[in-house]
Parts: sequence; C-alpha cells; structure tokens
Amino acid sequence: MIIDFHNHIFPEIVREKAIKNMEEGYNLANFQDGSVDTLLEIDRQAGITTAVVLGVATCPRQVTDVNNYIIKEVKAHQELVGFGSVHPNYDKNIEEIERITAEGLKGIKLHPDMQEFMLDAEEMDEVYRYLSEKKIPLIIHCGDISRDNDSPERVAAFLDKYPNITLIAAHFGGWLLFDRAYDALKDKKCYVDCSSSQMFLGDRHTRELIRMYGADRVVYGSDFPVWNPVKCLEKFYGLELTEEENRKILYQNAAEILHM
Repeated sequence: MIIDFHNHIFPEIVREKAIKNMEEGYNLANFQDGSVDTLLEIDRQAGITTAVVLGVATCPRQVTDVNNYIIKEVKAHQELVGFGSVHPNYDKNIEEIERITAEGLKGIKLHPDMQEFMLDAEEMDEVYRYLSEKKIPLIIHCGDISRDNDSPERVAAFLDKYPNITLIAAHFGGWLLFDRAYDALKDKKCYVDCSSSQMFLGDRHTRELIRMYGADRVVYGSDFPVWNPVKCLEKFYGLELTEEENRKILYQNAAEILHM
C-alpha cells in the first residue's frame, strides 16, 4: 500500500492555463498534463494505491467550482482521496468546509503564494479554529526564496498559535529553504511531506532530513503534474531507507492522518 499525499489535477477547460502558470511560477518544464486519467495511469505503473488530490482556488469565485471538481473525481475513482480549497476573501468558508467534508473530502489545501495572502492573516482565524476543533487536516504549500507568505518562520509562528491543528507542511516545510525550515519546525507539532524536494536536495541530504525530522513525521508526495510519480518513487526507493521508515512514510503516517 502506497499513499501519494501531494497531487494536483485540473478539469480540461482550465488545464492548459493551469499548467502554464505552474511552469512559469516555478521556472520548471516538462510537466505531466494534469488530467485525472494520466495520474491514475501513472500511479498504476508506479504501484501507488492511493493519491491525495489537492484543490486550490486562486480567487474567491473559484472556491465552489474547484471543490465540486475534486468531489466529482473522488466519487468516480476509488483510488483518490480529496482535499478541498477555501480562500481568505470567500465569505462562506465554514459553510463550504462543512459541505465538502459531508461530500467526502478529507481536508483542506492552502497555497498562500498562489492565493496571495499571508498564512497568519486574521481573515483565516475562523477557518483555522474550525479545522483544529474538527480535527480536519490542513496541507499548506510552504517556502519560496522570493516570498514570505508561508516562510518557515511564519509556519512556526502559525503552529504556536494553533498547536492542535493537524498540519502537513509541504516540501519539507519550506521549498528551496529546506535547512531553514528544519531549524524552524524541528520542535513543532506537524508533519512534512517530501514532494518537490529530493530533486533539489539530492539523495544524501534528503535522507538526512528524513532522519532529522524522524520517519514518524514524514509523508510521501510526488507533486504531480510537476513530476512523474513513477520516477519520483524510483528516486525515493534509491534513498535505501529501512523497511520501517518506508512503511511509515509511504503509507502508515498518511493513513493515520486520513483515518484510513
């Protein structure tokens, strides 16, 4: 059993634009096409049994459309688990979280950079309190050398304010800021995912970070369509972690977060 905790899929009408924006935003190329069919086919090739698909609404008017798309695909494909989206400028966030969790989505994804807000914005306090109270997992894109929206230090302060929230800090807690993120988050109560990281860190540093955080705190992620899940999983196995470390990172930790 393998759970890939970090994937993005897009409906056909916006797929080309979404991929182009991601390529330009991260200065990367050779993305997959971002369709659910491609994700499922590649996951079958890789032996990935469950893919967590993450919705991100970049503006308030997208919230319900993004969530409805994720709900539809999750209901159509038993291999998928869905996380929905909210937005600080959307006026019915709590009602929307209630709706989408009733429809079967398991958590919330935030991308403060793309959604253009600071992680600790006061407008989100009600959302964070609700997620903490209801034990609904939250995964956040973290880190970017050019922005402070979700810097490691801001994530650490966020966790001090909401110590009971179930947080998955993506990209080892700080994309391209991996060591700085470890220093900020090493003593905090959160998980990190390893998506979009090993290709920048290299094998030795990735292995070191996993063991510094501890395998109990790490979940596996590929960040499809940025990367090919087959190749990502091959690279992960190349770390030559112990059987117990692999079991925790590839399945056990994620299963506990998702109550599977």
